[in-house]
Amino acid sequence: MPFYAYKGINADGGVIKGSMEGADIDTVRDAVSSAGLYVVNLKQTNYYFSSLHKHILIRSIRRTEVIEFATNLAVMLKAGMPILVAHADIARTVENAYLRQTINSMRRMIELGGGFSEAAEAQSVFPDIFVRITRVGEETGNLEKSLLDVAAHLQKMEELSASLKRALIYPAFAVISTFGALLFWLVYVMPKIMNIFVDMGMALPLPTRILLAASNFAQSYWYAIIFAPVAAFVVLGYLKKKKPKVAYYVDLAKIRAPILKHIVHNRLLALFTEQMRILNTASIPIDKSLRIVSEVIGNEVFRVAIDNIREDIALGSRISDSLAKQKVFSLLLTRMVDIGEASGSLDEQFEYLSGHYLTKLDDVSQKISKMVEPLVIGFVGIMFAMIILGLLLPIYDLVSKVGSG
Repeated sequence: MPFYAYKGINADGGVIKGSMEGADIDTVRDAVSSAGLYVVNLKQTNYYFSSLHKHILIRSIRRTEVIEFATNLAVMLKAGMPILVAHADIARTVENAYLRQTINSMRRMIELGGGFSEAAEAQSVFPDIFVRITRVGEETGNLEKSLLDVAAHLQKMEELSASLKRALIYPAFAVISTFGALLFWLVYVMPKIMNIFVDMGMALPLPTRILLAASNFAQSYWYAIIFAPVAAFVVLGYLKKKKPKVAYYVDLAKIRAPILKHIVHNRLLALFTEQMRILNTASIPIDKSLRIVSEVIGNEVFRVAIDNIREDIALGSRISDSLAKQKVFSLLLTRMVDIGEASGSLDEQFEYLSGHYLTKLDDVSQKISKMVEPLVIGFVGIMFAMIILGLLLPIYDLVSKVGSG
């Protein structure tokens, strides 16, 4: 069915823009009108353009804004404010136009008899965990507690993301700046010096010939050198989507790579334990929790390990025994889960573990510069030592000939 872009005005006088799939323009007009909007403009649009536009709008909503929305709504509900009034008050104070539109759309769906989690799921803005936890809150009659729980969970995910960025920003800057400096030398500085030796007709030593060849290659194919990493990244991403084995071995390399493994492994363990904590707190069955975590973990090695754990538990194994069989999970995690199973305190154990791995990742992010710096200095030293050697050897030969003559 075709897609239609619409522009309408809600009851508060706000302008609402969006897109909708429908059999024809009249069907879409009726659907938009039934949602409480006065249709100002409606026209057919391209599917891919509509999807791209919606994706950009969704990406414009930051996780911190979702956290603020969930926290404010929980506080208002706890104070006894009706959910529709709370939505209207929050929407008036939100700065992000698309989030404001989203909250108003949710309010209209709730007015028409839908549940909060149903309205949240229909917006494609909130993460799956948000929808699942709030649905449990609706079923138990404690939506405000579920909102606070999911806000705390998303805050930990935000801290996890911030720790990862802190850990990677220095290595990325060091690699890019070193690569740029080396390319600048080979393309702009070296040719001017090398031309002097070539014009003099000197017999160049091996290091100088290698340097000359590298400089000529960089001059001729500098664009290929710059875009090769980008092309490799795109091709690798395509292969990971099409070939599960490629994705598995790439993710395995990330876990085992020197220095990088401290970031990636701790991040995955923090993500696993935090997801299990929030799902276990919501009393979601362990089999369903593991399936949800395997879908969002973002690493093929961990996904396979979690699926294996699910199979073991389905056959009657304890959670800790199943974890112990998978090498990607640490001994500490296995022991703490074992204690949690025995004492009935899995929530507390997963909460401690998520905090532990988050702290560990934050510690790594602070130390990563000290770990990477020797490697960068060593690489830069070797590169420029080769450049200096290639430049000085012909000069030394020239001085020797002049001195002997």
